[in-house]
Amino acid sequence: MSEIVSLLHASLLVADLARARAFYEGVLGLSPSPSRPRMSFEGVWYPVGEGQIHLIQLPNPDPVSGRPEHGGRDRHTALGVMHWDALRARLDAAAIAYTLSRSGRRALFVRDPDGNALELMEV
Repeated sequence: MSEIVSLLHASLLVADLARARAFYEGVLGLSPSPSRPRMSFEGVWYPVGEGQIHLIQLPNPDPVSGRPEHGGRDRHTALGVMHWDALRARLDAAAIAYTLSRSGRRALFVRDPDGNALELMEV
């Protein structure tokens, strides 16, 4: 029997790659990987620990509006964050809305400009 041992990447659909990059790079502080091969659609890959986040500029079949306000009640990608307070301050400075985890952990839920929910948890 095979065994799943790691998450290699999470792909997120975005409508406007430049706008998404401003969020992922400018606010979250991720750096793009030069290893993304040429594809038939635009995108960018971000190394995150041993895995990656793939932004893919393609039409989104899911509604962006009408999603739960709290990303913990929606599908989301959880990311471990060092210097959590500094990241929270960057979100505040950029006037980006988020909700705190209801579990009491130092974690928050934020949506990117395309409505993709991210959980940012202190590690």
